[in-house]
Amino acid sequence: QVQLVESGGGSVQAGGSLRLACAASGDRASRYCMGWFRQAPGKEREAAALIYISGTTYYADSVKGRFTISRDNAKNTLYLQMNSLKPEDTAMYFCAARGGNCYRNSNEYQYWGQGTQVTVSS
Repeated sequence: QVQLVESGGGSVQAGGSLRLACAASGDRASRYCMGWFRQAPGKEREAAALIYISGTTYYADSVKGRFTISRDNAKNTLYLQMNSLKPEDTAMYFCAARGGNCYRNSNEYQYWGQGTQVTVSS
């Protein structure tokens, strides 16, 4: 019911910033929990940031204070502002959505984007 397309990834030096966007179509994104998951080579996929229907947010400890997740329901778009980037942030970043509450487990999400690569050099 929801299609997701990420954009905004790229290469940046440590300490730099990027803003990722996830455009949703097919349904109103306001009905869904939305989140950003990331997966580095050889590592498990992890929830970096989640935003509930209510607007409540969750951040992984590793990104807290540096990343900000937000949603613009009028534009049906999810964002991830990433500041003070570190090489450890290098990963493929995926936008995901599910009906109802947010969960940290990626298996709980029905809808996924194709991913956008973020590479942070030292």
